[in-house]
Amino acid sequence: MSDIESVVLRTRRIEKLLRQQYHADGKGLHQLVTSCEERLPHDVISKLRYIATIRNKVVHEEDFELDDMSGFMRTCDECEQELTPRSSRFIWRTALWLMALITLLAMGFYYIHWEKVMHILSK
Repeated sequence: MSDIESVVLRTRRIEKLLRQQYHADGKGLHQLVTSCEERLPHDVISKLRYIATIRNKVVHEEDFELDDMSGFMRTCDECEQELTPRSSRFIWRTALWLMALITLLAMGFYYIHWEKVMHILSK
């Protein structure tokens, strides 16, 4: 995947989050950030501006090369995590932990009572 494609795909996901979760309005990432700036966490605004600037340079400047792709991707990850609603993450984590706990309890039950279960099933 080329640098341009990677950058555009990541910024599109961030734009989607801004539109859905923060009701941002505008064409580009800078406009989206400006339209919902008062609703955004303050520490993420400068990161979003950085991402928007890099995206514009990668797409519009012919000789621009992104030197630190891993740093850019890390910043995108941080912004996506910050912009994703916490309740959604909490609910999914809780559901996964509950499923794991129930599975472990069932395995323990069958381990302890396996002979009784097999006796009932063989009838």
